[in-house]
Amino acid sequence: MKVKIFAFFNNLKEVILEYIATNKLFIMFVLLALLNNMFLRNYTINNIFAVKPFITDLACILLIGAFSYLLKVKNQYKYFRVWLWILAILAIINSLYYAFYQNFVTVGLISTIGQLETVGDSVVDKLELAQLIYIIFPIMFQIFSRKKINSNYLNFVAKTEKSKKVFVATILASSIFFAITLITMTSADYSRITKQWNRQYIVERFGLIVYHANDLVQSLTPKFSSLFGYEEAAQEFIDFYDNEKTNNETNEYTNKLEGYNVIFIHMESMQSFLMDLSFNGQEVVPNIKNLTNESMYFNNFYSQVSTGTSSDTEFTLNNSLMPVQSGTVFVSYYNRKYVAIPSILSEKGYYTFSTHANDKSMWNREKMHPSLGYQDMFFKESYKIDEEVGLGLSDKSFFRQLIPKLEKIEDSHDNYMGTVITLSNHSPFGYNDLFAGLDLSVKKTETKEDGSTEEVVDEYLNDRKMGDYIKSAHYADEALGEFIQAIKNSDHFNKTLFVFYGDHDAKLSKSEFEYLYNYDPNTSTMKEEGDEGYVDYDYYKNELNRKVPLILWTKNNVIKGTYDYPMGMIDILPTVGNMMNFSSPYQLGNDIFNIKDENTVIFPNANFLTKKVYYNDSKEEYISLNEEPISKDYIDEKKEYTSKRLDISNNIIVYDLIKKDGNNITKKESN
Repeated sequence: MKVKIFAFFNNLKEVILEYIATNKLFIMFVLLALLNNMFLRNYTINNIFAVKPFITDLACILLIGAFSYLLKVKNQYKYFRVWLWILAILAIINSLYYAFYQNFVTVGLISTIGQLETVGDSVVDKLELAQLIYIIFPIMFQIFSRKKINSNYLNFVAKTEKSKKVFVATILASSIFFAITLITMTSADYSRITKQWNRQYIVERFGLIVYHANDLVQSLTPKFSSLFGYEEAAQEFIDFYDNEKTNNETNEYTNKLEGYNVIFIHMESMQSFLMDLSFNGQEVVPNIKNLTNESMYFNNFYSQVSTGTSSDTEFTLNNSLMPVQSGTVFVSYYNRKYVAIPSILSEKGYYTFSTHANDKSMWNREKMHPSLGYQDMFFKESYKIDEEVGLGLSDKSFFRQLIPKLEKIEDSHDNYMGTVITLSNHSPFGYNDLFAGLDLSVKKTETKEDGSTEEVVDEYLNDRKMGDYIKSAHYADEALGEFIQAIKNSDHFNKTLFVFYGDHDAKLSKSEFEYLYNYDPNTSTMKEEGDEGYVDYDYYKNELNRKVPLILWTKNNVIKGTYDYPMGMIDILPTVGNMMNFSSPYQLGNDIFNIKDENTVIFPNANFLTKKVYYNDSKEEYISLNEEPISKDYIDEKKEYTSKRLDISNNIIVYDLIKKDGNNITKKESN
């Protein structure tokens, strides 16, 4: 018996050694590909040693590598080399994109590559040496394979390799690991991978290769919408709106601003936390803060952007729909039919326009804005570029040139609606001489060894990304202040509603906020847990801190008050629409004054926020926002609410359902 056991292990050893001897390039490929994907997870979602994505990545890499055995031995190393460069490039792109947007890139974003010309400085600013580490792996393989190619190794393998058997064996090994992945998947995993709302979760659970393969399938969906999925999507669309409550509820603000003009002021990257900051006696955004005292201010308001950032905000606000699951609406779905605020008000006799001091090609606005119903567009060519900040014309010059344009529009039209998009506070928030008005250093007194004292300066936030953002926002606030004062001084705009909103958060890293809140300039050290004034700035604090301002203001202050109802960008159309007597039959948001504290803010990654909880779909966990107990039924109800609206919104866009089936909804509502 012992002899047989010894012989078995001896034979197994020989088989393993023979496999290694004839498959060195394959083994090196698998190891380097795994390391590439592990390093990406480490530098993004920080789960380098997670077992589940490792198993799925291994299954994918084995599957990819298996097909090398169908090639001649001399071509196998070329096959491996190409795949390692593909994986390295994907890792670099995703690492950089994650640093910018805290998410992973999609196939649909390839079509937006032209945006880099405009925001190139932002991209370079985010680039770090660690994001280029991935090129080491194909280079290592090149060095390793070159030694083998220059030896008799390939001839040796060509004579001994049993390619068909090894191909089948490798496919079998890959299938075993895929089976492990499938067996360990939950029903929630199946839902997430088919819908791809939460891209972080898919990479975290299934790895980079499955994520991109799945994304490719998702991106091809609209190309085959007439063949696959349309009928089911259309029926769900009709059923959803048939069962939804009609938007005929009234409240104290119903028709209060009927007949008013409306101008939406798109405040680039403006976050609400800035209103609580001051340095050396100077408030960071005093003008926005003062405006909240004479207007209707929502202090628990969130943007709902995905990969389209600013363009997603324009879309969600104007349509009360969510961003698309794959790609961006402005680039990939600009040719759909939408019932947006500009088109609704155009039908009511309003003149509609948009204006921005950037190129009209940015985010494909030149094509998308007409689809939304804007009659005219005034972009870079409409302004004299006499003072530049960041990506182009300064906000101060932009507003100075804008005032006479707005007055002329009012003189020429009985009613008008416009969107004004600011620019100066766009990332990368680089230094500008115009930002010098805000000092972020801290003066302190230190005692020297001889007992004497001297005043020294701790630079604190100067030369940090957070400091650059604060200075940039301070300048943008100054420009807004000048604009507001010009509006007050003008004899126009007496019957105009101004809607000021932050389009999205600044996309700053969590570490920048930790430094803001926990660095003590008096001791030049970081506070630690247990220290007085220490802020435990965890994932949920960071998510909740992404809120942006929403301010509704008129010169006659006809609407005022501060409200802390949870609110998202898709709630603007129904809320403002109720005040001005318009609505969309397809709006997914709520009039906040009808729903109030019961509102649910949904995010494109399937997270959601209510007055009670913030739910993290990726981890399937939540934090309570008050001491009220949270039941499982409550969470399940809100998850279903979120899932349904994300599905319906995505289907409306992808399958162009408003154009194809909108009449069915309208007819049934009118009966």
